[in-house]
Amino acid sequence: MADESFVEEPILADEDPMRAFLPTSFGKQAKSADIAAQIDRTRRVTDDTRTTADRPTAEDASDAEDSDESSDDESEVEFPTTHEIVLKTHERAVTSATLDPSGARLVTASSDCTLKFHDFASMTPTTLRAFKSVDPTASKTAETHPVHHVAFNPLSASQLLVIPATSQAKVLSRDGDSIVEFAKGDMYLRDMHHTKGHVSEITTGAWHPTDRALCVTAGTDSTLRIWDVNHPRAQKSVIVHMSRSAGSGGRTRMTAVAWGSPVQGGNTLLVGAALDGSLALWSGNGPYTRPAAEIRDAHTKESWTGGIDLSPDGRLVITRGGDDTIKLWDTRKFKTAVTTVAHPSTSGQYPGSNICFSPSGANVMTGSPSGHLHILNPATLKPELVTPVTPNSPLITVLWHEKLNQIITGSANAETHVLYNPTISTKGAVLIMSKAPKRRHIDDDPTLTTDLSQGLAGDAIITPNGLPGSNHGAASRAARHPTVGLTASGRSRDPRRPHIPATTPFAKTQPDEQHIRDHIPLSSMRDEDPREALLKYADKAKNDPMFTNAWKETQPTTIYAEVSDDEAEDDGPDKKKAKR
Repeated sequence: MADESFVEEPILADEDPMRAFLPTSFGKQAKSADIAAQIDRTRRVTDDTRTTADRPTAEDASDAEDSDESSDDESEVEFPTTHEIVLKTHERAVTSATLDPSGARLVTASSDCTLKFHDFASMTPTTLRAFKSVDPTASKTAETHPVHHVAFNPLSASQLLVIPATSQAKVLSRDGDSIVEFAKGDMYLRDMHHTKGHVSEITTGAWHPTDRALCVTAGTDSTLRIWDVNHPRAQKSVIVHMSRSAGSGGRTRMTAVAWGSPVQGGNTLLVGAALDGSLALWSGNGPYTRPAAEIRDAHTKESWTGGIDLSPDGRLVITRGGDDTIKLWDTRKFKTAVTTVAHPSTSGQYPGSNICFSPSGANVMTGSPSGHLHILNPATLKPELVTPVTPNSPLITVLWHEKLNQIITGSANAETHVLYNPTISTKGAVLIMSKAPKRRHIDDDPTLTTDLSQGLAGDAIITPNGLPGSNHGAASRAARHPTVGLTASGRSRDPRRPHIPATTPFAKTQPDEQHIRDHIPLSSMRDEDPREALLKYADKAKNDPMFTNAWKETQPTTIYAEVSDDEAEDDGPDKKKAKR
């Protein structure tokens, strides 16, 4: 019997460093990560400012460390602001942010004229980036415009309302494809009731709280227009807000609008703010001929009231004006403000600076020019929590999602922050930090990826951001979209589209006479006498008429008057004698 083969195994000591290079098992290795450590790395190290009643003392803090069930620890997690992740996907200020009803997709708008689509399920701790970038106003002939507002339909996650700095709002799909573009009105009509759409720039918009097909847009043409996404060629209803300011001609600019529905049921409420300082309230179901209630001096005249929101129960209206105030109004007694507090405004530079209620209506949330997030008590409008998000950079837009229990903020430094707490928040940022980080590859960085189809030489020197498509720092539209539009000479920027020169019948050369005679119809008529060309058809027209053949036999004979030679020589009939 043959001896069995024997493989000698290396003998290594337990402390030998070579053991670190030996495989421990075979097959596909499962990714593992320390989830608690990953989440702990996103903890915010800030000096939150609380009110005296909510600020924990040193003894309470020590008790909270010893016991997780203490009341002080519960106050620490009252707001989902203990952890955060930062999305740096825009190049300029983030003006608006929205989440779909399920909280799976985040869309942010910016003054860099783009929308960024983020999917929480596809992001990992090392790949915090948008999966798609969309320019809603891009075309080959027109310029792009900043985006003022973006909002998901609360009743249909497949519809996204986009308010660019133009006169036409759009509805996109959740993947960024255009579904509807609303009509533009005739700017030469004086009566705004007769135009099919806005005639000047729109500022903001909102969805109907109970009807998924309706939305409202506010414009600088002093109108609110209600649209049906199934009939975009003309608005369903138009609300013309008549300004009573002296010298305004009855017109003003609508700066903010909100559409809410009471939890107990009943008619919806539509509230809008104008540049003349007025605040108007309509019934959401109409009629819209005149507002149900109006406050002429709600805020200072010529101050931009960019933030407005209705409480979930439909009883309170919160406004943030350009006069550095925040005011609370009661819809049941819509005459004077219930509470007024001073708060610095950023609407002078960023008109989309908003304010909103929490999902439960127990708090009011807004930003500040210093980059702090303010969570206020709705009864007194006193701050319950003030925490820095982007210090020294204004906080423009805020959003508190009900299902995720997470706060989304957008700042002037182009950063989008997702604030959360791992104990009270679900999905969203918690889902991202619960994944194993993706292994970084050189192809993940577009500045280090070389396109071999470009035929670069092996000894070529490539400067940073010098490769095609690596124009991240470009500010102009032509640099950001190198394949869209036309050049100064009229050629297409798209290299796949060939240049077709404009040709004339004779082109730009001098062809010979034979070529002209053979290829250009009726070219011989240029050298022919037109009188002779007509007379050669005289006999044919007389013997075989084409148009008068039906009454050829009954055609009367033309009889000419006989003229003598003497009369022919005369110039004409005798002239009438001039009267004296």
